[in-house]
Amino acid sequence: MTRQGYNKLQEELEHLRKVELPRNVTAIAEARAHGDISENAEFHAAKERQSIIAAKIKELETNLSQVEIIDPLPDPEGKVVFGAKVTVFDPEIKEEIVYQIVGRWESDPGAGRISLTSPLGQALLGREEGDEIKFHTPGGARNLEIVEITRGS
Repeated sequence: MTRQGYNKLQEELEHLRKVELPRNVTAIAEARAHGDISENAEFHAAKERQSIIAAKIKELETNLSQVEIIDPLPDPEGKVVFGAKVTVFDPEIKEEIVYQIVGRWESDPGAGRISLTSPLGQALLGREEGDEIKFHTPGGARNLEIVEITRGS
């Protein structure tokens, strides 16, 4: 995992612990104050939300305890490696797109951060500038050309 990805997950964990969980405890107390909790929808919703928050905290704690932080990121030396930023040309849309190869817990395809275990990530790893790659997605087969490989930030 990149240092940036680790820090983002750590911030999310702290937000859940220090903001979301206390806010939800307050919501439970307020709902309980309304009287009979057996038919109190607000109380049951708050308790359900508490379970979701607790599960997310546990998941983040587990993930953060198991990751290896790669810092500094390796120099690509002309090949796509973990952490590299890869500019590809997509002939379907006739545009260049920049992706960074990251760990599975920090991937965000909409922000150009793709997991090294994704179909695209797997197709890119080890490839060089000028290579054409073919890979399969749920939407069908895709072709891209690697334009540039740089060190990620």
